[in-house]
Amino acid sequence: MISQRGETLSKIVADYVNAYPSSGELNVRLEQPQQVIASILSRYEQDALVVDKTDGVSVEFAQWRFNLRLSNTEPVVRMNVETRADPLLLRQKTDELMQLLT
Repeated sequence: MISQRGETLSKIVADYVNAYPSSGELNVRLEQPQQVIASILSRYEQDALVVDKTDGVSVEFAQWRFNLRLSNTEPVVRMNVETRADPLLLRQKTDELMQLLT
């Protein structure tokens, strides 16, 4: 890919990061994590394009998506949020979900 594009690896990675901004993995300790995840799912699933329960709960929309899952090693819920080239939407949705988690 580097030789085909004639670009540095850091440039190629930066292009992907800009195209798909991500919150990174955020961890939240909860008293009743399964109930909180179920509540969040019920709030978002009706408008979702895709709901996948393979690894926790992944919910996808046209311009963004998120995943919530229980940790196997710690008493926390792990959250990831991604958007399609929209850092502002990433911040908004990450903040929105964090408020629902806390």
